[in-house]
Amino acid sequence: MTEEEGKGNSGKDPGTLKRIKLVVSYEGTNYCGWQVQPNGITIEEVLNRTLSELLGEQIQVIGASRTDAGVHSLGNVAAFDTESRIPPEKICYALNQRLPEDIVVQSSCQVPGNFHPRRCYSEKTYEYRILNRKIPIPTLRRDTYFYYRNLDLLKMQRAAAYLEGEHDFKSFCSVRTSVEDTVRKILSCTVEREAQDKIIIRVTGTGFLYNMVRIIAGTLISVGAGERTPESIGEILEKRDRSQAGPTAPAHGLTMIGIQYRDSDILFL
Repeated sequence: MTEEEGKGNSGKDPGTLKRIKLVVSYEGTNYCGWQVQPNGITIEEVLNRTLSELLGEQIQVIGASRTDAGVHSLGNVAAFDTESRIPPEKICYALNQRLPEDIVVQSSCQVPGNFHPRRCYSEKTYEYRILNRKIPIPTLRRDTYFYYRNLDLLKMQRAAAYLEGEHDFKSFCSVRTSVEDTVRKILSCTVEREAQDKIIIRVTGTGFLYNMVRIIAGTLISVGAGERTPESIGEILEKRDRSQAGPTAPAHGLTMIGIQYRDSDILFL
């Protein structure tokens, strides 16, 4: 499958093509994000190369979430077209034998030919993990953001509630974005304490802007630290100005948890 509608399938016979969906987990520390780029190795690049070698044909995957450098995933989704006779559900096992240990395909299955990871309706869930204590823990350094100042959980929870629903999230979007429509719908935004010193920000929505979850996390952290009030979130949304929100939280604390697809009576997980 290619990025452009109607671009074709690189000479493949449409009658023999199968569309395969992968659920991909990875530790993003050693990668320059998902999308292929010239300045470093990416998750998409590794999948394309490994699938092409495994299946003996040129493969281009399309990912649902183009995560930034350093961001992790437990359930990102990718899809591609193939003429291979390998049973779809077996592709993940063969692929994992060839992939590096920090990329693991959790499942593979055949999906309808019109399935597209980004264009089909979906609900995406992200988690931002914070280690909130005076001294860091080295085993958590890769996937959890260490923050030494005390955070007020109740204030962060009150602030998070303002983000739920459909809003213009221009204030929570990187100024480098090229999209014109910055309205998005957040189905839930929660802040919970896991054990005594871990705080988890969990956000589920139908779509996200560039750096949106990391800016939400940075803003909620600033609320928890007493730098702004929970009520200020509503004002930040109204001003539609990136400078009004908090900092962009570091990438390594963010993990894509999973994506749920719905298409008529078919449920993709």
